[in-house]
Amino acid sequence: MGRKQIPGLVKRNQVWHIDKTINGQRVCESTETSDLQEAERYLARKLELIRQATVYGVRPKRIFREAVLKYLEESGHKASLITEIEMIKQLDPYIGMMTLEAVHMGSLQAYIADRKKQGAKNRTINYGLQITRQILNLAAGQWLDEYGLTWLATAPKIKLLPESDKRKPHPISWEDQELLFPTLPDHLVKMALFAVNTGCRSDTEICRLRWEWEVPIPELNRSVFIIPDENVKNREDRLVVLNDIAWSVINEVRGQHPVYVFTFRNRPMTRMSNTAWKRARKRAGIDVRVHDLKHTFGRRLRAAGVSFEDRQDLLGHKSQRITTHYSAAELANLITAANKACIKRYSSVLASARHMDLNSSYIANNATDTRRLAAKKASLLEILNSREAMNVNGGHAKFTQAVLH
Repeated sequence: MGRKQIPGLVKRNQVWHIDKTINGQRVCESTETSDLQEAERYLARKLELIRQATVYGVRPKRIFREAVLKYLEESGHKASLITEIEMIKQLDPYIGMMTLEAVHMGSLQAYIADRKKQGAKNRTINYGLQITRQILNLAAGQWLDEYGLTWLATAPKIKLLPESDKRKPHPISWEDQELLFPTLPDHLVKMALFAVNTGCRSDTEICRLRWEWEVPIPELNRSVFIIPDENVKNREDRLVVLNDIAWSVINEVRGQHPVYVFTFRNRPMTRMSNTAWKRARKRAGIDVRVHDLKHTFGRRLRAAGVSFEDRQDLLGHKSQRITTHYSAAELANLITAANKACIKRYSSVLASARHMDLNSSYIANNATDTRRLAAKKASLLEILNSREAMNVNGGHAKFTQAVLH
């Protein structure tokens, strides 16, 4: 006579599944095995975990990687999502497979030490620590499991590093611009020139800039862009006024892609500060970050005597004014103000472009980096539905490839 099978196991497509009501709650999940004895052991472990949680309040052990997936699922609206994914990718080899209880300032020391050896500034390291702290705080304060328990009993204190090595903003000079920009590849030149003439942020505003956000102004024979608040750091709609150079850049890339303004090889980009940018600034012998272009625009506006209120509007800074509702006359005044940031060297820039014999005009050779945003968002959706990514036995390489690449 054969051995009696434990109730609650159903075989579907050669794989055993749990289908059982436990304490009034129906549990349906795959055991991911075709072996009955292994499936029974899986069910027994599941029953014991439920008993421990419901009777004794013992939380099931969850690894940091599971918390990351839940965090990413809830953060799909964030403008900084792509940057946070990059930080999580760097954290994963150190704490990804640890239980939430094991993640604390002590277990993060190896990550901190290695990032310092790689030359990362404390501010950059702190970004990773802040994400870790936020995930742990959510696990201890907001996320409840099926038993009504938080994922983590208490969140540890994650202390940030002092940012004494923080680099100050460094607006570039006209001379630096004329040295750097011709060394950039064509798509980055367009993006850089757009950045230095609009004050837009590179990753969240330029790389993700969409044609659907363009608003024609027939009275001025020109357009502006209105970036929705979810893509702006200060969470307010961002008006992007186009001076003569920025307008020329837009017309140069018009028609190249149906969705994104700036692309590379017909694909959107995620960041401007990539290998090509770093190589170009090394060739030019200039220590300049992409974000310095935004500061450059602000510095040139101030040097040209543009009023504080107009600078706020052109740079997208937060103010009490409704900064996306303007008449054509007001927009004309803002365009005039924005042109003051480029009129001094406009003729010499064009002459330099002809001298450098670039593939197109110098204006056409300035700034774009939007490469993998669409691919990463599609990957994110796939990840959130992937049990393999949460598997403790999945390994770092598999997680990184499936989730973060």
